[in-house]
Amino acid sequence: MSKNQINKYVWLVETLYKAKKITLKEINRRWLETDLSEGLEIPRRTFHTWKNTVEEMFGLVIMCDKSDGDRYYIENREALEDDGLQRWLLNSMSVSNTLLENKSLSDRILLENIPSGQDFLDTVMAAMKKSKVLEITYKGYWREHESTFWVAPYCVKLFRQRWYLVGNSVYEGKIRIYSLDRVLEAQLTDEPFSYPKDFSPEVYFEGCFGVIRGDGTGIETVKIKVNANQANYLRSLPLHPSQKETERTADHSIFTLQVRPTFDFQQELLWNGDALEVLEPLWLRQEMAGVMKRMWNNYSKK
Repeated sequence: MSKNQINKYVWLVETLYKAKKITLKEINRRWLETDLSEGLEIPRRTFHTWKNTVEEMFGLVIMCDKSDGDRYYIENREALEDDGLQRWLLNSMSVSNTLLENKSLSDRILLENIPSGQDFLDTVMAAMKKSKVLEITYKGYWREHESTFWVAPYCVKLFRQRWYLVGNSVYEGKIRIYSLDRVLEAQLTDEPFSYPKDFSPEVYFEGCFGVIRGDGTGIETVKIKVNANQANYLRSLPLHPSQKETERTADHSIFTLQVRPTFDFQQELLWNGDALEVLEPLWLRQEMAGVMKRMWNNYSKK
């Protein structure tokens, strides 16, 4: 199946999802506004072929409400809303479609540079699928020299535009996390491994802000006070899925989170500057105050 054809299916899913209910006539009106259409409408027979393919590919059931003017809709919208991977894939493909349709604006579209960790993502995925141990050559940020070792890959996680591999270090016999952009070489071995039945990626990263997990920090209730302007950002892009707004006034809001207050989480709090204040727990408030004091000492030096 060509990439261009897949893009058409993704476009149809996004159009139906955003519209909630829409006629084939309106679908074609929007379709003709895209470069994908090449100026041609979607014939009814072709539309039904696409509809069936979307169900096979994405598990999305497209129905027609004849009592509402023959409007089409996604019957099981929850399949998109509840499945994080499914939604992420469709969002990514939808963005790709948008960029492809606007290649003429390439000099006016600014993108972030993403480290080349995806170079080895295929290899990692193949090892996970075949349950084969990986041999990787790795150079950590704080290491002078690279090292080569075996890892049984359990899962991958995307965080801040970097891919991370979570796997069992064969030599150490413990779970480690590796940044794929620090991998120099990766290849499958013939050595099989058994994915542990008691391992759950979601449970492993429960309460984590990012990928720091093994420093012994437990899950705690963190309460933060944010000024009214910055609160808008936290509402639209929560710090963590557990975030809840427990108080809202004209001047500020208070949010609570069930999270591991690890180093990366603390750095995220500091990013908000004086717009954010940690209220609880006390040790975290004192830790943040200590960081700010040390920062002040650095800047106050002549």
